[in-house]
Amino acid sequence: MNTPSSSTPVAVVTGGARGIGLAIGRWFLAQGYRVALVDIDRATLDAAVAEIDRPAEVLAVHADVSDPQAVRQGIDAVVARFGRIDALVNNAGVAVFKPIGETSFEEWRKVLSTNLDGAFLCTQACAPQMLKNGGGAIVNIASISGLRASTLRVAYGTSKAALIHLTKQQAVEYGNAGIRVNAVAPGPVETEMAKLVHSVAIRADYYDTIPLNRYGTTEEMANTVGFLCSPAASFINGQVIAVDGGFDAAGVGLPTLRKRANS
Repeated sequence: MNTPSSSTPVAVVTGGARGIGLAIGRWFLAQGYRVALVDIDRATLDAAVAEIDRPAEVLAVHADVSDPQAVRQGIDAVVARFGRIDALVNNAGVAVFKPIGETSFEEWRKVLSTNLDGAFLCTQACAPQMLKNGGGAIVNIASISGLRASTLRVAYGTSKAALIHLTKQQAVEYGNAGIRVNAVAPGPVETEMAKLVHSVAIRADYYDTIPLNRYGTTEEMANTVGFLCSPAASFINGQVIAVDGGFDAAGVGLPTLRKRANS
């Protein structure tokens, strides 16, 4: 294993303690980056970093991305440790699944402050560090719920739709300065959170509208994010890539089509 140097690129991944965020962090490590994993859940974050067991290349940053002071302190810690930032993945997010009339304002604000404010604050904190090295790449993790409305997702879907537009705003301004900004909109992904909140009925609903007839994997999300941060995507800016097995493209009729194919 090569010893990291001051020129070794650095990626910051929020919501990095589990699921998609942790898979993204592992992708960057496999590509030779040093990685800062940011998460509000200190115990899970520390356990993930201990399992990776690469202390010279991985930094755990315990922070609430919706708190401006915590973000500033967290990014300062990354710069103090690694000296630079080359990529940022705004993955931290929370969800509340309730009908509109039952969603409290406090729940609404919690979702918006984490999913939208967090990406705004972390980008503001990281971009100046990227510019010191001539630019970088930012990927915001949106959701298929930001492209298509679904039931019980008034706060979550709205936050992700706003994040998609924030991505375009950032891409125009920061792209002009050498920082590319794109978004990935995952469909349903096999994560621990999905196993907890997706009932059998909800999973069946997803299968009925996904042409590939399955959930995605965290590795598939990480591969797309990694591509967008890599030189291979050097002219991609301000785009939203739905990694969803065709969910966004599909209308009605898949169950009927499958029945005919199997008859």
